Amino acid sequence: MKIGLFFGTFNPVHIGHLILANYVQQFTDLQQVWFVVTPRSPFKQNESLADDYQRLQMVQMAIEEYPYLRASNIEFKLPQPNYTTITLANLQEEFPNYEFALIMGEDNLSGLHKWKNSEFLIKEYDIYIYPRLHLDVKKPRVSMERIHKLSAPVIEISSTFIRNAFAEGKNIKPMLPAKVFEYIDGSSLYKK
Repeated sequence: MKIGLFFGTFNPVHIGHLILANYVQQFTDLQQVWFVVTPRSPFKQNESLADDYQRLQMVQMAIEEYPYLRASNIEFKLPQPNYTTITLANLQEEFPNYEFALIMGEDNLSGLHKWKNSEFLIKEYDIYIYPRLHLDVKKPRVSMERIHKLSAPVIEISSTFIRNAFAEGKNIKPMLPAKVFEYIDGSSLYKK
């Protein structure tokens, strides 16, 4: 089975994440897409995060009706900060019969050469790239042999925007899966 790994803090997961994950699963050779909920990104050390398990629970609620999407907490038990190569090694050990691939935004591709063991990632794993708008996307400095550029829909919604809008009391209900909105609305998450 070929699994696409969609890494992120998902703070919170929103409809853009769901649209993208569903598109990648439906329009590529990936049989499933796993949302790998990251406790802390090495590139976002100062970002305030909702509790790891709250974010995982929101992802689980968001994907309930999508049989080919899964949530993974694999990085919760790994040393911090998390690095993709370490996560992949642990997943390969736990699921030796699965083939894993990476899913990332076009903006991450231009900085991929800075990632820990990037040459290994590029050589050993397929990488599915979704387009991003309004970002300074530089030409990648990596081999494009296993890079698959997708014509996925571009959804310009960010978790940061949603958190800020929620804190300001704005109606962001259409931007979130219904159960995620209800969960956030009934909690103290993202409120000032």
